[in-house]
Amino acid sequence: MASTADGSNQAGHGDGGALSAQAYVHALTPIMTAVTGQIDGPIQQAAELMTASLRANGVIQAFGSGHSEALAMEIAGRAGGLIATNRIALRDLVLLGGESTELLRGGELERDPSYSRKLYELSAARPGDLFVIASNSGVNGSIVELASVVKEKGHPLIAITSLQHTSGVDSRHPSGKKLIDFADVVLDNHAPYGDSVLDLPTGGKVCAVSSITAALIAQMLVAEVLRRLTEAGEKPPVYLSANIPGGDDHNHALEAQYAGRIRRTA
Repeated sequence: MASTADGSNQAGHGDGGALSAQAYVHALTPIMTAVTGQIDGPIQQAAELMTASLRANGVIQAFGSGHSEALAMEIAGRAGGLIATNRIALRDLVLLGGESTELLRGGELERDPSYSRKLYELSAARPGDLFVIASNSGVNGSIVELASVVKEKGHPLIAITSLQHTSGVDSRHPSGKKLIDFADVVLDNHAPYGDSVLDLPTGGKVCAVSSITAALIAQMLVAEVLRRLTEAGEKPPVYLSANIPGGDDHNHALEAQYAGRIRRTA
């Protein structure tokens, strides 16, 4: 055990089976390295599609169910991010689609494909829009069905998923297909099967990584899109923090250009 400055002990990096903050960081580090290894390949491909969509006055539509909704929040409405972004969420069916709140109870909605077409319609997507869909497993019904509808409507689709996990489980969609079967570009979040990376002494795995790696992927994409636009002499519309002077005025003026197309102006 390594000693800290205050004399307490903690697990060292070499403690492969340890359960600690340090052990988690140690397990996460090579995963993050693997994620960034996609920079010269699928990250560039995805950024190119996103840039083309924005130049065609498109909106980046982002969706994830369960904890993968964090990816959509990372892309849409984030300080330092792109204005032309919309976050799709299952609760839109209630908030915007007139469904009963009972629909959101029980936690099974993300496995149900029957509402995904309505979810697409509520997004107010236009032909030039691009979709980013995140799902660690890539097999739940709502995810797969929305991906199917997106491609039926002719939109580019970027998928963020764990290739290890999705390859190890069966689809929950009636077609037997998975998210990756519809994607134009697949970005691997490199989460292991089951998502968690540390062994619990009483059995099982704990401490998930997919939300962290998905956020990293989202910000790499934003950086690459902004690089393309600025190198071409274009001024991209981006968010300032709403918690700095002038932030609200700046953001609202740019959001007005996408009235009715992004959730903040719905």
